[in-house]
Amino acid sequence: MMRVLLLGGTTEASALARALAKAEIDAVFSYAGRTDSPVAQPLPTRVGGFGGVSGLVAYLKAEAITHVVDATHPFAAGMSNNAFVACARQDLPLVRFERPAWEPQEGDDWTFVPDLTALPAALPDSPARVFLAIGKQQLALFAAKPQHRYLLRLVDPPRDPLPLPRATVVLARGPFDVAGDTALMQTHAITHVVAKNAGGAGARAKLDAARSLGLPVILAERPKLPGEVAANDVTEVMHWLHHTALRGV
Repeated sequence: MMRVLLLGGTTEASALARALAKAEIDAVFSYAGRTDSPVAQPLPTRVGGFGGVSGLVAYLKAEAITHVVDATHPFAAGMSNNAFVACARQDLPLVRFERPAWEPQEGDDWTFVPDLTALPAALPDSPARVFLAIGKQQLALFAAKPQHRYLLRLVDPPRDPLPLPRATVVLARGPFDVAGDTALMQTHAITHVVAKNAGGAGARAKLDAARSLGLPVILAERPKLPGEVAANDVTEVMHWLHHTALRGV
């Protein structure tokens, strides 16, 4: 009997949850718990970490999980690495949902840096107005560039004081559209956009808005994740589940 653990937290994970529910596949949706009010899912849901690899292994055993789908954020490398190791230990099939990275188009002014830690140094030394579209986990990196004004778009209000002395917070939940992001950048007189190269459609609007406004964009490349089995859309994941079940994997 198939029982799927869906590691979520992305727009694509929600689409996968709907597909699993529609197919009446026994599955559990897992959120990391980064937001106070996660999107409701059509599957039984758990929230929070597992306690590292050993905790995840214990969960897989206790819940009789047979298949794992990693649809976490492309920059959630810790969770993806733990899932890979835990599934290898338990000899469980794992597929990673890998949305294609963003590629520049004509008219884009993009600078790529190798990782998140390299983002602050790519900003100019003179004061700028920066749309810092990276979430809340790595904000402290930008304390090294306190001369800039930062615009932050977060799902939940910050619980702790921000590490940035000149920051404005806008509360909103995606997906966003180009018209809205264009208006947001114009309202705040943004001069630079900083983001993760997360890929996918749900967060791309800010890049298209930056192009329309002629703004430079600084993008952090995504981390290298383990595993060879990857799918690029919901249909591929469902086919993978079907074929591995037929093989008795």
